[in-house]
Amino acid sequence: MAKALEVTDNSFEELIQGDKPVLVDFWAEWCGPCKMIGPVVEQLAGEYEGKAVIAKMDVDVNAQIPARFGIRSIPTLMIFKGGQLVDKVVGAVPKSVLEQKLNEQIG
Repeated sequence: MAKALEVTDNSFEELIQGDKPVLVDFWAEWCGPCKMIGPVVEQLAGEYEGKAVIAKMDVDVNAQIPARFGIRSIPTLMIFKGGQLVDKVVGAVPKSVLEQKLNEQIG
């Protein structure tokens, strides 16, 4: 079963340049809602293997990318396609919301 990739400030640009949509979960260890959505993100990594890239970025370890996108509250989940931000969700949302947003970008 595929797992969500751990992405860093250094690997972020390369990751989002691919031809598949990329969902990035911006999170932190101390964040309660992040812990709620974490398992959902891992499930999506398995279910969307080959169709989309699912990644996580710890905002306590990586400051540049979250600052660049003005992330003030976590979890923030952003979807990129061809290097561009195409969708964004703030807060712990149901899995169906993330599936719908990913499906809109696939194909």
